[in-house]
Amino acid sequence: MLQLLTFLVEKLSLLCKFKLFVPSYSDQDRERHVHRERTQPPLRRGDLLEVPRTLFTHYGIYLGDNKVAHLIPDILLVLTNDEKLISSVITNKRLILGCMYKCATVRVDTLENFAYGSKILVNRMDKMMKNHVFPNEEVAKRAEKLMGSIPYSLLWNNCEHFVTYCRYGSAVSRQTEKFCECLKSIIRDQRSVIVTVFLGMISILCFGIAPSTTLLSILIPFTLWMAG
Repeated sequence: MLQLLTFLVEKLSLLCKFKLFVPSYSDQDRERHVHRERTQPPLRRGDLLEVPRTLFTHYGIYLGDNKVAHLIPDILLVLTNDEKLISSVITNKRLILGCMYKCATVRVDTLENFAYGSKILVNRMDKMMKNHVFPNEEVAKRAEKLMGSIPYSLLWNNCEHFVTYCRYGSAVSRQTEKFCECLKSIIRDQRSVIVTVFLGMISILCFGIAPSTTLLSILIPFTLWMAG
């Protein structure tokens, strides 16, 4: 049991490092961020913007005139053609359902709606990417050409893929890479087998012996054991 608890604590700490859990911002924090943004140099058209959200970091391309182009999941694209309704600020419920349905849009929102009270970081990825940075005007034009509905994938086609394609010509996501590395470390850790066996036994005790529960209780630990 001690080994199991240690394993769970280690993996939760890994998830925290990868920004899957980020504390929400209070009103005082938002006021401080607004003050800092006012002291920053003015944004230029084509700048790559990023803001921390609850479960991830969100990215966009600044288009000038207080407008930001960004890729964001939205379930309303499936449910209605009402442009006025679709152009309203996307709520968390719309975002989550759009994520599940794999439907997104590259849209333009105001800088305030994009930031949603968080601190805006500008062109921070330029130092991390090896690719050549396109001129700012070309970056903005590339973003504008992609406006409209687009298939969405949390791991393979998200907001970070959109901005890196626009600014560097190569669609990549460091968040996806970190998540995959975390997943690999969990699979390689043989304690994952102990956890899945333990959970499988609980499911059998709760739901009884059935083909579905028994098969999963054997198949998942066996797969993790062979992959580890």
